[in-house]
Amino acid sequence: MAYADFVTAMMAFFLLLWLLNVTDAVQKQGISDYFAPTVASSSESGSGGVLGGTSMQTEGAMISNTGTPSVVSSISPPEEGSKDDAESDGKSEIDEAEFLERLAALEEASFEESRDQIKAAIATDPEMAGLEDNIIIDMTPEGLRIQIVDQYDESMFEPGSTEIKPGIKKLLAKVVKAIEPLPNNIAVDGHTDSSGSSNPSYTNWELSSDRANSSRRALIEVGLDPDRIERVSGKADTEPMIADDPSNPGNRRITLTLLRETPVLPPNLK
Repeated sequence: MAYADFVTAMMAFFLLLWLLNVTDAVQKQGISDYFAPTVASSSESGSGGVLGGTSMQTEGAMISNTGTPSVVSSISPPEEGSKDDAESDGKSEIDEAEFLERLAALEEASFEESRDQIKAAIATDPEMAGLEDNIIIDMTPEGLRIQIVDQYDESMFEPGSTEIKPGIKKLLAKVVKAIEPLPNNIAVDGHTDSSGSSNPSYTNWELSSDRANSSRRALIEVGLDPDRIERVSGKADTEPMIADDPSNPGNRRITLTLLRETPVLPPNLK
């Protein structure tokens, strides 16, 4: 089973568990009836006809007068003030929070596996030697953040340029291969250091935006589905990684964020 199929199956499994926990007996029976296969009924309806009084309607289904078949579900809310209400007051909210927390944990585990695959791919590829320090991977509230950072002796771009170096493009291919099985969308952000341009009409805002867009094109070239890219933006030097040294090359970077699909719950709901 592919990893993406495994994730989908687990999400469906947790959804089923949640439904079983938050519905009462009547609602459970309604769900069961809704998904039960229909069979021809042998109930009698008169005699002497061509069918000998046998009805060919399906039990549990009704035929509308307009000729369009429809299935009527018997799911109904519990009566107000019932025992189930008294015993499960607030239970639905708690169960839903638990359900979302389990989904978030599953997503977190998939992020961690992708992170480990990227690190292993770089460590075992001789062509990637020396690039370990150029990539920083961590978890954030927004998702799995993959930062490709300039160093004094290795840069993603030539100074003032938006063309990605071949070695960095190979690094992007490793990243794409590791995150390909996951369903999450991706945000691409460009960052510069505080060194300004001598051209007042082409500032760090334009440069960081163009580098982010160049990275988007490179990701697609090495195999990323373009539909997964949700956002491309330039941040200039507004979010330095090394705040006490704004001109440090480490502030020049491209950030790829694998965006979470499950919300991060506030502490009072965990």
